[in-house]
Amino acid sequence: MRRHDRTSGTDELLPRKWSLLAKRNRRGDAVPLHVQRSPEHLVTVGDAALCVTTFGSWRQPAVLLPSTSRLFWEDEFCERLAHAGRFVLRYDIRDTGRSTAYPTGSPGYTLRDLASDIIGLLDVFELPRAHLVGFSVAGWICQLAALDHPDRVSALTLINTRPTSPGPADPDLPDHSDRIKEFLTKTPAPNWSDRAAVIDYCVEQARIRAGANGFDDQEARHQATRMVDRTTNITSSLLNLAYVDTGDRWRRRLTNLTAPTLVAHGTDDPFFPYGNGEAMAREIPGATLLPLNGIGHELPPTTWDQLLTAMLALQPKSVTDEGAGRRASIA
Repeated sequence: MRRHDRTSGTDELLPRKWSLLAKRNRRGDAVPLHVQRSPEHLVTVGDAALCVTTFGSWRQPAVLLPSTSRLFWEDEFCERLAHAGRFVLRYDIRDTGRSTAYPTGSPGYTLRDLASDIIGLLDVFELPRAHLVGFSVAGWICQLAALDHPDRVSALTLINTRPTSPGPADPDLPDHSDRIKEFLTKTPAPNWSDRAAVIDYCVEQARIRAGANGFDDQEARHQATRMVDRTTNITSSLLNLAYVDTGDRWRRRLTNLTAPTLVAHGTDDPFFPYGNGEAMAREIPGATLLPLNGIGHELPPTTWDQLLTAMLALQPKSVTDEGAGRRASIA
């Protein structure tokens, strides 16, 4: 296996044999670092560099967390998975965070490429299979990866997503709420060179996506500030998905999914209303539906206990058990 990119600002490398970071000793030899959390580092997958952080031991069953900003998956969430005996990889998908950015309006990738990146990361880390966890847009990516590479997926968790690609919803599925449509059509875009204006815009996005359980303005501003400040091209990050080639529809293929699947969905989600989650749970064989009561298009810490419990029940406890393919039900 070839060596991969260095971590920016460090002398750590992905090792040749293990899916851990390595450091150089005084003789210049690579030495495994058995750390609970890796530094942020770039990994080359195809023609893209993806920004990755890992938690836990590579010897444990893997959980892959793609996102439109890896910061969406908060440290505590990842640490709890690692403490439960999982090897967690969270990363920025293309055009987000510190991963490869493309010109606004001209993304150099398709939705299928984003799904292929998942498999590329598993190859880089020499992981045979992983539990894929996707929220919203990342849920599309995880669905495609599981459909196209079923042998690489040990379990699948789909959160607040839908079984159709970007664009109008299928006639039998609920579309965006009126308040979401109004925001998308009537709210002017910010001056993308004005950091404060972009942060305000992101906070308003979060506000209209919140559910009945309330909205924490201070926390939303904190998260928006972190996201904006670590994103290479914030304009492309927020706009380029609209230009991505999504390829053929895949909803009819959901009946072919074989991985144990959890569908978790906010009952008050205005962006992809709850009926989308219900439809996926009906159409994916053996899937379990977990309602997140009062939750909008968001994943606040109040949801973590029930979500993590359900996620951990899907996946085997050891790498040697991964072929068992056990399904789980939630009491």
